[in-house]
Parts: sequence; C-alpha cells; structure tokens
Amino acid sequence: MKKGNKGRKFGRKRDQRKAFMRDLAEALVKHERIQVTEARAKELRPFIEKWVTKSRKNTVHTRRVMNKLFSDATSVKLLNEIAPRFKNRPGGYTRIIKVAPRKGDAADMAIIEFVK
Repeated sequence: MKKGNKGRKFGRKRDQRKAFMRDLAEALVKHERIQVTEARAKELRPFIEKWVTKSRKNTVHTRRVMNKLFSDATSVKLLNEIAPRFKNRPGGYTRIIKVAPRKGDAADMAIIEFVK
C-alpha cells in the first residue's frame, strides 16, 4: 500500500532528481514546449508552476532566488517574458498533451507547454 510516498524517483537520488527537474524546467522555459515522457511531464508541471507564480512578483528577492536556481538567461526569460503573460491568471500555466508512444521502448510520451 502506497501511503505518504509523493512524487516519482526516476531511479535517481535526491540531489540528482532536483538537478533533473531544474534541467527540465530550464529546457521548458527556453523552448516553451518540450516533449518528454508522461511521468516527467506530470512531475515537471507543479515544479515549474510554483516558480512561475513566484516570478510574477518580480521583486529583488525573487530575482535572487531565481538566479540561484536557474541560469541567468533562464531566470531573465522567466521573469521578463513568461511571468508577465500570466499576471492575471490564477494558475494553470502549463498544458500536457499526450502523444504517440516512443518508438524504441513504447514509453508514454507527452508534450508540456506554456498556455498562450
């Protein structure tokens, strides 16, 4: 019985998982649309939505936290381009679209993108 085990591990240790999520989030911010497995997309959604919500404020503290977590280009794009788009939106900044399974191992694939 699975109780109190929230989130997926992806066969990685905690620090590797955090870096993995950060890398996926950077790719999503950079390209605004990425194709990953369905499980990765479902884990990435709450992670990136929390950071978009925080970046909507665009204070000095927010910028410092973003620069600590993401690269400079990513944090600038998130604060100056993506967050202002969602200024009046109460949440739900991303959408997950299921696509055909991957050819090699038939893994369920999905596209995660920012809502326009």
